[in-house]
Amino acid sequence: MLPERFVSTEPAGTSDDIATLAKGGRTNILGFVLRLAARLPFLFIAGRVYGPEIVGRFALAVLVIEIAALLATLGLKRGLAQALASTDRPHSHVVWDAMVVAFIASIAASALLFAVPEIMYPNSQVQGMERFLSLAVIAVAWSDVSLAALAYRHNIKASVTARAIVEPWTISIAAWVLSYISARDGLIIAYVVSMTAALFASLYPFIREYGLPRGWVPHPSAIFALARRNVPLAGADAIEWGTRNVDRFILGLLFVPEVVGIYYMAQQVASLPQRLKSSFDPILGPVVTKSLAEGDLAAVARQVRQVGFWIIAAQAALMVMFVIPAEGVMGLIGPEFVIGAGALVVLLVAEVLASPGAVSEVGLVYTARHRNLMISLLVLGLQVALSFALVFLMRDLAWPREYQAAGPAVALLISVTIGSVAKSWVLSRMLGANVVCFRWAFVWAILTGGVVGMAFASLPPEYEWAELSIGMPAILVSYLYVIIKFAFGPEDRALFRKLPKSSGPTLPVEEKL
Repeated sequence: MLPERFVSTEPAGTSDDIATLAKGGRTNILGFVLRLAARLPFLFIAGRVYGPEIVGRFALAVLVIEIAALLATLGLKRGLAQALASTDRPHSHVVWDAMVVAFIASIAASALLFAVPEIMYPNSQVQGMERFLSLAVIAVAWSDVSLAALAYRHNIKASVTARAIVEPWTISIAAWVLSYISARDGLIIAYVVSMTAALFASLYPFIREYGLPRGWVPHPSAIFALARRNVPLAGADAIEWGTRNVDRFILGLLFVPEVVGIYYMAQQVASLPQRLKSSFDPILGPVVTKSLAEGDLAAVARQVRQVGFWIIAAQAALMVMFVIPAEGVMGLIGPEFVIGAGALVVLLVAEVLASPGAVSEVGLVYTARHRNLMISLLVLGLQVALSFALVFLMRDLAWPREYQAAGPAVALLISVTIGSVAKSWVLSRMLGANVVCFRWAFVWAILTGGVVGMAFASLPPEYEWAELSIGMPAILVSYLYVIIKFAFGPEDRALFRKLPKSSGPTLPVEEKL
């Protein structure tokens, strides 16, 4: 049962929260499009210039950096909003306390990886400047915490600028330039440069919003209490991240870097839809915590249901658009990557099926964080066990290596589907209302897009170019026509409608808390 402060018999509001979500969603979808435009050049440069082997070593190293940075934030990416909403201290003092926590933890993680770089490169020898990649942990952690603080003030533009413009364009340009200097270390240096640039792009608006901590004295007890309270959040973040990335680590243990590089590229393409979900996190978290503080459970259910529908509708569109011409999409990255098309298809389907649970988790981390953590642990354990089991089974059956390498993707598909059902059911029980919005128009839109895609796929070989250049936009247009025409209601269309300023949300200010 929920604590009494979360229980309310008052009817939910009807417009302000949806308007807030729609406004943040529009900003972040723009950021997603910008990030997509910047990420594609990087994939092309990494695949064609550096090749599968170097990309595979880079993919494993970055995996370790990202999990280290995630742990170093100690759950503050989600927990900071709740800390700010429930404090009587000046907000600038609270956020700088959080920055201190992240700095100490990231320094420790960075030092460990620098001293033992084999953690980042488990299947190959450490060479050149590769151990210096560990320094990126500090930049990633500080950037995440500062953007979380800005999201509490509904400043989503900073996240779009740092994550969708500065970071991807910097790594794309740097990777291309550095390829002429060092074909071995170019990707690693480019990553460090891009994370550093994103950090400065995050800190500038952070300091403008909260200012320097005048009169602030770090409170060790408050800092450690904040870290201790956020352990379940940090665990949930780490497990969610692990669910989406442990497959890459398992491949690194079982296969050569070349296989990891091919899978990584498929994963990068497939993760583009997942970024739509993460685009809503900065605004959905504060909106949910506000409704919970008011005891409006019906509003939380409505918010989760609404955002879930938007995300699934968009992710399904990208799934159909990329699945049918999967071989052509992977071929654009490089001819060696075409064999990763099967893994790409499985990963794209997994992203759609995982969405209801991923969105439900935004509510669970504030209402049933320990239960959410247990479900996530069980799902991760199932995924790891299935990954090894499928790979070893296919080896015993002497299946080709590309089939074996897709085993972790199949394990991901099965486990995230089970986790999605479980988390959605638990949150529905907690809130006393359904949190998943399924509409039959989804099916008709997917079928319509699929028919259009198959028509282009059946063209003679000399017209293969049309499958990507004309077919993919045609799939998207046909899907969107059906989904918007037959599935979108008035609240759904708020995502595309710029509402008057007077109907927008009141930004939180310290005096009102």
